Amino acid sequence: MTMKKEIIKKMYSSFEEAAMHIEGVECWSARDLQVLLGYSKWDNFTKVIEKAKDSCKNAGQSIEDHFPDVGKMVEVGSRADRQIVDYSLTRYACYLIAQNGDPKKEQVAFAQTYFAVQTRKAEIIEQRIYERERVKARAKLQETEKKMSGILYERGVDSRGFAVIRSKGDQALFRLSTSELKKKLGIPEKRPVADFLPTVNIKAKDFAAEMTNVNVQTKDLYGVDPISEEHIENNTAVRKIMLERGIVPEELPADEDVKKVERRLAKEDKKSLKDAK
Repeated sequence: MTMKKEIIKKMYSSFEEAAMHIEGVECWSARDLQVLLGYSKWDNFTKVIEKAKDSCKNAGQSIEDHFPDVGKMVEVGSRADRQIVDYSLTRYACYLIAQNGDPKKEQVAFAQTYFAVQTRKAEIIEQRIYERERVKARAKLQETEKKMSGILYERGVDSRGFAVIRSKGDQALFRLSTSELKKKLGIPEKRPVADFLPTVNIKAKDFAAEMTNVNVQTKDLYGVDPISEEHIENNTAVRKIMLERGIVPEELPADEDVKKVERRLAKEDKKSLKDAK
């Protein structure tokens, strides 16, 4: 699911407001970051912090420079105070924590981009989150199709048959053959269609392929023809859902080559983290 623009802007404001400067260094309280990343219990969050510290050490960086202990006093009742553990986290430390956090949490997914980009503007972060979701969706589709290839091979389908089945699935989803779709979207002949599809179409292909993987085994299907029929039905069902929601998959424009996006993100992350250290 793509993160909504209003959620990104709300998180952006929360992370910006939590930032502070200590001796000219931008940092965040670990206690504040715990809440920002959606962790209800400090004990669970400290496990993530410890993993981030290990990552910091393995990268050859000083833990003391990026995770200084700044325990603070809090009121616990009856006007009594108690000291609690806290850390003053640099942007690099926050990035490492986000990288070691639960990726299923929207807050963590946002933080991974927020602390990675050098120029933190809501619009830039929104674009980077979209790009990361697209790269992740493409990798997931590759995993699903690899799994499908293995399942089908055990059921009498060779690589040529697999290509036929996948092509028929695309035809059912887009109402165009693979070559027609490539021509319509301006995709190079020798490149996979999925490398140029927008995120929603990549996820649509993945959903249909996942259903095929399940049903081929559940229905105990063998051979190209029955498996092709199953894959066509699943892609047709996904198309129906998209059309009901006002999305015509073949009418969505091609997106940037996902391989270029992946290289750019890796390069930007490397530069941002180098500047943050």
